[in-house]
Amino acid sequence: MNQPENKTNNGETANGPSSARGPRLDPIGDALVEISDLTFKRDTRTILHNLNLRIARGKITAIMGGSGCGKTTLLNLIGGQLRSQQGKVLVDGLSVPDLTTEELFALRKRMGMLFQTGALLTDLDVFENVAFPIREHTRLPEVLLRHVVLMKLQTVGLRGARDLMPSELSGGMARRVALARAIALEPMMVMYDEPFTGLDPISKGVIAKLIHDLNHSLGITSIVVSHDVVEACSISDYAYLMGDGRIIGEGTPQEVQQSKSDYVRQFMEGLPDGPVPYQYPASDYADDLMQGDGR
Repeated sequence: MNQPENKTNNGETANGPSSARGPRLDPIGDALVEISDLTFKRDTRTILHNLNLRIARGKITAIMGGSGCGKTTLLNLIGGQLRSQQGKVLVDGLSVPDLTTEELFALRKRMGMLFQTGALLTDLDVFENVAFPIREHTRLPEVLLRHVVLMKLQTVGLRGARDLMPSELSGGMARRVALARAIALEPMMVMYDEPFTGLDPISKGVIAKLIHDLNHSLGITSIVVSHDVVEACSISDYAYLMGDGRIIGEGTPQEVQQSKSDYVRQFMEGLPDGPVPYQYPASDYADDLMQGDGR
């Protein structure tokens, strides 16, 4: 059976030009999140330009790209913290920018978020950090709340650390506690912002395994924003590569890794020079030197 072409947002496939336009409909499932013609600016600077992508329900989707390419901004747009100047952001059929405050809060209860730093509440112990969203959004009796918190901590292997304070945790442990908190309310989707940053190889492997196993055991949808190619590709069903405010490559991890695009290859192989230049744009070096004391 012939495989469908892997199309990017600028009308190209990962292996060359295509006459087709728009994002490819992911064949592995229907879309929980759909981004259409999205443009976002900060003052006069365009962060995202005419972005199109789909997040398949029940799957792990990686969004990769260099620092500052707009990956975290995209998560904030999906979560409703930011509003775009143009385009559509649909989550489970709901237009996020058009929701009232009450409707947006209700939608966010169905979303989990793992922040890059973990963002644990430093004055609360591990148990209370995980219990916090449950206390805020439900009226569970303490006996049931305790069972839920211990179950979430058991899931990430840290039930025995429930009395520790955040300052007593290693980086990997803090990230796992934050993950237990992110799934405390049984969300339909979890967004991970650079979950592997700053972790040792063992902790990276643990977090990657947890993301994979939780996604499939809980039947949730996962969006993994990362510039860690190896870990992101090892667990994702589908991957997007962002650059210059747009999608420059997409497909299964294998398709993206085999792309002939110079930009995609530079990122995936970690090449120091290419479409993203090593040298920041500047005037002629000799002319600069001749200017004497002038900067």
